[in-house]
Amino acid sequence: MKNWAGNLEYSSADVQRPTTVEQLRGLVAEATQIKALGSRHSFNTVADTTGTHLLLDGLPQEVVLDTEKGTVKVSGGISYGALGRALEEQGYAIHNLASLPHISVAGAIQTGTHGSGVNNPSLAAAVVSVDVVRASGELVTLTADDDEFLASVVGLGALGIVTGLELAVRPSFDVRQRVLTNLSWEGALANFQAIASSAYSVSFFTDYTGETIPQVWLKALDTEAPLPDLFGATAATAAMHPLPDMSAENCTEQLDVAGKWLDRLPHFRHEFTPSNGEELQSEFLLPLEHAPAALQAVRGLAEKLAPLLFVSEIRTVAADEFWLSPFYQQQSVALHFTWKPLQAEVEAVLPELEEALRPFGARPHWGKLFTPGEYDFAALYPRFEDFRALVQANDPTGKFRNGLLESVLGIAAATHA
Repeated sequence: MKNWAGNLEYSSADVQRPTTVEQLRGLVAEATQIKALGSRHSFNTVADTTGTHLLLDGLPQEVVLDTEKGTVKVSGGISYGALGRALEEQGYAIHNLASLPHISVAGAIQTGTHGSGVNNPSLAAAVVSVDVVRASGELVTLTADDDEFLASVVGLGALGIVTGLELAVRPSFDVRQRVLTNLSWEGALANFQAIASSAYSVSFFTDYTGETIPQVWLKALDTEAPLPDLFGATAATAAMHPLPDMSAENCTEQLDVAGKWLDRLPHFRHEFTPSNGEELQSEFLLPLEHAPAALQAVRGLAEKLAPLLFVSEIRTVAADEFWLSPFYQQQSVALHFTWKPLQAEVEAVLPELEEALRPFGARPHWGKLFTPGEYDFAALYPRFEDFRALVQANDPTGKFRNGLLESVLGIAAATHA
């Protein structure tokens, strides 16, 4: 069994698709090593195991809206696209979405996945409660009142299997999407925060070569005034794809046509399934104030990066309080790299890119390609040692761990008795 991109063959000796939470609990209790898989949109081994893999899409697809509480209860394996449709039918929304609506709710939240917007925190910020099956098979529901809540929401799968979540909702809202072209690097670096704040959600697309950023996608609330230009960038007159040679037919609608949040916040339409095996991804998150200097540092590597890149997306994310969230207590800029399927070449250049970003306190996205040995995670995450201790206390035999997590956490491989 492979991941979404096809760059990783999972190591599991057994694959199970439980149809009830009770069945899942039994499988967890009996296992020596076990991990959950959602949409398999991770590009590294964060969700790998040599034991049993649990596929969560067999669980009941629950979407239960509570308008009095302003929340929705969902099963962990449901996709954001399916959740969005169900919410919109009842006139509600969540605060943000990632570029792809096809990813699973639990998997995206466990790895710190996000959308964009200087005032929009990651997808995890919507979590009000989380249902987790611990190593013993016990099912616990954690809320903000529980000591382990802030560790377990973005938990990398190291603290248990997430079977359900309760998310905060808001009334449905409309968004207009506009693409501006050829923003000068000079203007972008001098006015980065102003540009990133110019709409509800903003994405820059570049390969770091040349004197301009080819595309800036502005996703504006219907109440925000449209921008005819942006520091010299001009509005596209036809719909565009982030890759200049690709048709925009599978992208969400542009040209300032208002539409519902779920049809504008992602870059790609839910009814379009992105092809597999055609890209790799890395992403690095660092304090927003360092964005201009960090982008200049990456531009210095453009000749090495551009031949390996399809495109790089630059976004912003508001701070949150989850211990291992890449946005823990910092408003962040996210530098995302969509690589060509050249894994050896990408892995060869990653250490140099990571070294260039190290002075800015860059944190890697947990589900994408990075080199764990290049990071002092305890220095990057103030609650890292607390998280590490909680993992050892909750899972002393390493049932939910794997080589990547043991490397990140600095925990010796457990004897899986």
